[in-house]
Amino acid sequence: MSLPRTVEPEWLDALPAHNPRALRSRRDLRRVNTVMLQNGLMARALLRHHRTPPRTLLDLGSGDGTFMLGVARRLARRWPDVTVTLLDQKDIVTPQTLDGFRALGWAARPVTADLSEFFAHAAPFDIITANLVLHHFANPPLGRLLTQAARRSNLFVACEPRRGRFALLGSRMLWAIDCNDVTRHDAATSVHAGFAGKELSALWPAHEPWTLREGAAGLFSHRFVAKRQAGRAA
Repeated sequence: MSLPRTVEPEWLDALPAHNPRALRSRRDLRRVNTVMLQNGLMARALLRHHRTPPRTLLDLGSGDGTFMLGVARRLARRWPDVTVTLLDQKDIVTPQTLDGFRALGWAARPVTADLSEFFAHAAPFDIITANLVLHHFANPPLGRLLTQAARRSNLFVACEPRRGRFALLGSRMLWAIDCNDVTRHDAATSVHAGFAGKELSALWPAHEPWTLREGAAGLFSHRFVAKRQAGRAA
């Protein structure tokens, strides 16, 4: 029997940006991304579905930017001179992370804003990505967010938690890699709020011709790709 989807608040979102437990949890998340192979899953999807180098990329809920920096390190040889917008509700991107993008020949622009408010005034991007972000939203606001993303890009790629008992078991084993209480709590919460089957495809707007691909990726992840079949975003 599959787990029902339930969206509950995560502790990290409620902690001040520089709270010691929050700082530790963000360090933990870098290791969690490594265990889940998120950087590679995202990079391979981007290369497969966007054959020519993009000019602009928007990363939703980018946190401290280190996830997208890891993706950029896998792409920079093939994709030079990309401008990446790191969008998050908290201003936590460090100068060292920005230097990391510059060393690759990418320009990184941190933006602190609510996702919906940002989309209300955003210009189109070649690509929009989301890593471990969409599961924070219940279906109605998530549907609205995906509609906004569809209006602003020709390619959308998301890597989210897979909702299932094996992933839930994995979330309960994070003590083994010395993750703190915030990370352990939020990992299980994320799995319960994650995705299975074609749930994101069902929320993607159907008024334009899109090619949608969705399903399990890696051991614990759920990947969703939406590619516009022709034309450019308005």
